[in-house]
Amino acid sequence: MDKEQYLSVYRHSLAHILAKAVIELYGKTVQYAIGPQIADGLYYDFLLPASVTQEDFPKIEEKMREIIKRREAWVRKEVSRDEALALFQGQKYKTELIEELPADEVITIYWTGDDFVDLCRGPHVENSQELMSAAFEIHALSGAYWRGNEHNDMLQRIYVWAFPNRDELKAHKALIQEALERDHKKLGPQLDLFMMDSTAPGMPYWLPRGWKMYNALLSFWRNIHEQHGYQEISGPVLSKKELWVTSGHWDHYMDGMFILPGETLDSPETMALKPMNCPNAIKVFMNKGRSYRDLPFRINQVDVIHRKEKSGELNGLFRVQEFHQDDAHILVTEEQIADEIKDIMSIATEIYNTFGLTYAAELSTRPDDYMGDIEVWNRAEEDLKNILLEVYGEGNFEINEGDGAFYGPKIDLKMKDALGREWQMGTIQLDFQLPLNFDMKYAASDGTQKRPVMIHRAILGSFERFIGIAIEHFKGAFPFWMNPYQVAVVPIRVENNGYAAQVAEKLIRAGIRVEADYADKNMNEKIKAYKKYKDPYILVLGNKEAETGTVSVTVRGVKEQLHGVPVDAFLAMCEKMNREHSLELLTKAE
Repeated sequence: MDKEQYLSVYRHSLAHILAKAVIELYGKTVQYAIGPQIADGLYYDFLLPASVTQEDFPKIEEKMREIIKRREAWVRKEVSRDEALALFQGQKYKTELIEELPADEVITIYWTGDDFVDLCRGPHVENSQELMSAAFEIHALSGAYWRGNEHNDMLQRIYVWAFPNRDELKAHKALIQEALERDHKKLGPQLDLFMMDSTAPGMPYWLPRGWKMYNALLSFWRNIHEQHGYQEISGPVLSKKELWVTSGHWDHYMDGMFILPGETLDSPETMALKPMNCPNAIKVFMNKGRSYRDLPFRINQVDVIHRKEKSGELNGLFRVQEFHQDDAHILVTEEQIADEIKDIMSIATEIYNTFGLTYAAELSTRPDDYMGDIEVWNRAEEDLKNILLEVYGEGNFEINEGDGAFYGPKIDLKMKDALGREWQMGTIQLDFQLPLNFDMKYAASDGTQKRPVMIHRAILGSFERFIGIAIEHFKGAFPFWMNPYQVAVVPIRVENNGYAAQVAEKLIRAGIRVEADYADKNMNEKIKAYKKYKDPYILVLGNKEAETGTVSVTVRGVKEQLHGVPVDAFLAMCEKMNREHSLELLTKAE
């Protein structure tokens, strides 16, 4: 077996050990549900006579080790449906799973020793002694609805880290600790970037510092799109049901929409908050007659959109109900598809490289609930595959069967952050269906009316989610151009306020984001406050600096202070980093 296969068998087998340990500790009334292996270990779901707490972790782990030391054999057996139901009599979750299996399903069970049996396809170890070197640790508890349905029983889920040896477990725990320190849900409020409130679940409040950063990111995004020939629009947030019926969202996405019903849900006056911007771009295109000379017709848009989520799925800025998609919609002829998608990929590369992020592409194909003609789908998928082959070459992109949008295949762009975590970020979706739904036309060069192809496209995914990722990627210490405030000004004494104000004003006039503290209080107290916010530069200004027209500079992350830097030289440093969108802070004037 390769390492991944080995880990799967090893972790899945440990899940059975966990279930057996819990039953031995908590009694035969324990209802055990499912226990799969996951990326860093395993979990198992239980309905227990008494709640497990963190204080119980050591005794469960000890019981697991005791079971492993028994060196019990694992026996696989194929059984009939009736035999399976008899074996799991009284276990309602196993019984439910068995009863739902197809009539011709081969049902397999695994015995661990003579007193524990589980319903499982396997494979597993042949003897518990194969787990003797197991390095595992119970690390978390959570509630989990049976089969993910909020109307079903709430079960207790026990999570376990599991690795082949202690060194790998130790390294993983160090990575987890680093991830906790980078957690945007902790750092965001600490840095006064955003807040959440129970009156608006999943709808972030951007605080003044966070809004400055948001707008810096937006300005960067807008400038790139201006250079690539995009036109920015804004459209209604609330539209009548008829728009969403035509677009197909009403049939395919209604459960994810916030709806304001008229007299009834079927009333023509029923409206919905937009979950996507594409109908806005379509309406703008159709606002007047278009010809082939107008194509490609590139529209970008950052309006607020809303998508309804289950409360348990909300997760800081990563999963929200109100956000700003970094959207673009392009109308092209079929002949223009390849060049346009290549240009989109160049935009993605430019944006991701600015943040030091690498990305890979994945083609997602036709889902079961697709709309439209299958031949059109086949042609669209072939077009995208050929483009990826040309750009990346054979074997350098993934194909994800059945995961396309309902209106067309898509290319997803997945990037890795500082912790090596993969994030699905950008998406490029080819759409032959919506132009048909809305009967979109353009005048071709031969005078006939033809239908354009629509490309839906996002690079960041959404500003909210991307900022959450950026907070964790940079650990709150953002590049100079993106930081909420770029320079903090600290006069040593009140009599230095005049010079400090002159320096601050000069920087502000040059477009540098500056904050200053002119209060009559200790200088070190001021510096400490700005360091908490991770400001890139702190200027400390006293009599000497005022006399020489210079600044003393504390650089974030650097112990040695820069002394005697001319104001104009420091300003040139700042302008260079803004202009070049530098990742690193300059530590000397050129």
